[in-house]
Amino acid sequence: MTDRTDNEFIPSCPIPPSEYPHILLAHGGGGKLMNALIEKIFLPTFDNEQLDRRHDGAVLEAGGARIAFTTDSYVVRPFFFPGGDIGSLSVHGTVNDLCMCGARPLAISAGLILEEGLAMEDLWRITRSMQEAARAAGVEIVTGDTKVVDRGKGDGIFINTAGIGIVEGGRVLGPSEVRPGDVVVLSGDIGRHGIAIMAAREGLEFETSIESDSAALVGITDALLASGARVSCMRDLTRGGLAAALIEIAETAGVRVDIDECAVPVLEEVRGACEILGLDPLFVANEGRFVAFVSPDDADAAVANLSGHPLGTGACVIGRVFDGPRGRVTTRTSIGTTSILDLPSGEQLPRIC
Repeated sequence: MTDRTDNEFIPSCPIPPSEYPHILLAHGGGGKLMNALIEKIFLPTFDNEQLDRRHDGAVLEAGGARIAFTTDSYVVRPFFFPGGDIGSLSVHGTVNDLCMCGARPLAISAGLILEEGLAMEDLWRITRSMQEAARAAGVEIVTGDTKVVDRGKGDGIFINTAGIGIVEGGRVLGPSEVRPGDVVVLSGDIGRHGIAIMAAREGLEFETSIESDSAALVGITDALLASGARVSCMRDLTRGGLAAALIEIAETAGVRVDIDECAVPVLEEVRGACEILGLDPLFVANEGRFVAFVSPDDADAAVANLSGHPLGTGACVIGRVFDGPRGRVTTRTSIGTTSILDLPSGEQLPRIC
């Protein structure tokens, strides 16, 4: 017999060594290089129908029920920031991914990786915040795991959460359901979360305090779906912000999306902070905002429905879907020109969720 190892049967890595440093510099997701990991390694390796949908979670058939399932990890720094902390953020993010699948969230898990030396008072605050956020969202943290790593190996605390929910009726939401003619509805102002994190991290002070929009979207998405509006897709605007979400959906759906930049609500203090920091609000992360692709006949009703919810202040129509080119997102600027939005090479603000 010929001596051989299992590695001899593994195809060569599709990403050449020359690109490794660039991929690693794109930590945090939301950029072209992180997308290369997804497109060239994860999707081909784990190839299945659920991943091909490129949605915020998977919807599985089990015993006659349709179950939404999602997972996410949280590495935000600092742990505590205006408007939230890593604990509440981990619950909100997972609950919101279930909501984007059209599901009613039921329960979540929590895996905590703790670094030796983490202050017990900080851990206590974070776990209490997780529980309060879960209670407010109507879910329970029902299982979990804890690991401790050596000092200097974990940056305090990392949290992984997974969630399950029930998708009722025959509801099907996702990028593949988006069609030309659909209208893009935004639930509210953008950019606050990323700027709040940056201000806390760098010790920046602005004339007006900017707080994260981190929140559970259970109530507002339930209200929208119960309104009867034909909703084809919803997506929360986390890493990469509004622009990244639209580009990813347009690519998966094989359509073009045009938006009006002047229609996108951005608080003046957030816009000013972005100008100072050299950031584009369209690419800044949010944790309590989402876009919905709806039938043009239902657009006005959808906006009215969202505006009636406390988390929907500023909801508005910002764009429309057209036939190709596939994956193209264009924006009409404030000076009347049209530009094409493209994913940045890396993350504008790493470690923001």
